[in-house]
Amino acid sequence: MTLLRLLAGRLRPHRARLVLLVLLQLVQSLASLALPALNAGVIDEGVLRGDTGRVLSGGAAMAAVTLLQAAAAAAVTCTAARIALSVARDLRSEVFRRIQDLSVLERGRFGTASLITRATNDVQQVQTFAVLALTMLVAAPLLCVGGLAAALRQDVPLALVLLLFVPVMTLAVGTVVLRMRPLFRGMQEHLDGVTRVLREQITGVRVVRAFVRDGHERARFAGANTA
Repeated sequence: MTLLRLLAGRLRPHRARLVLLVLLQLVQSLASLALPALNAGVIDEGVLRGDTGRVLSGGAAMAAVTLLQAAAAAAVTCTAARIALSVARDLRSEVFRRIQDLSVLERGRFGTASLITRATNDVQQVQTFAVLALTMLVAAPLLCVGGLAAALRQDVPLALVLLLFVPVMTLAVGTVVLRMRPLFRGMQEHLDGVTRVLREQITGVRVVRAFVRDGHERARFAGANTA
């Protein structure tokens, strides 16, 4: 939720691209949902009846829909990447300006390594999440609604099974996400440690070599890297 709130304000300048993205996702979802119906038509009306013409026309329709789906998926990925890169650029600039406004005492409290991680790795994590949100999270509701409609049109009693599986899957995914949060937080702290050790070693490389402490520093970095 924090990431969603963070992205919400920074996606407003990209409204036109977001509208285009949703339209492309709609085309991709409709094409995905149309393929099973077209395949069933080819089998029921063409293969089972021995109608070669129906098989060829149905196959051509499936090929056209597949090409349309592939083109929409490529356009979605490209549009989402452009939006995410723009958001990351703006966020990185905001973080950099904020760091420049910090006092010496505040910079010392946060630590240089931690501030470097915030301006680089953390922004990249937000960028990656933005790509996933714009590609997967936008398509999921469209596919869910379309899939339920298609299932209900085919067989209402059988489609009711989805009412059981959807809550179970939601619970399972939610449990995994909740267990990932502390692990992800710990990983970010260890990244700070790696950056701090590496920065200290680069800054003091002459002293390290002068006192022949290469082995000790390799061990320090190996410990931080392994953690």
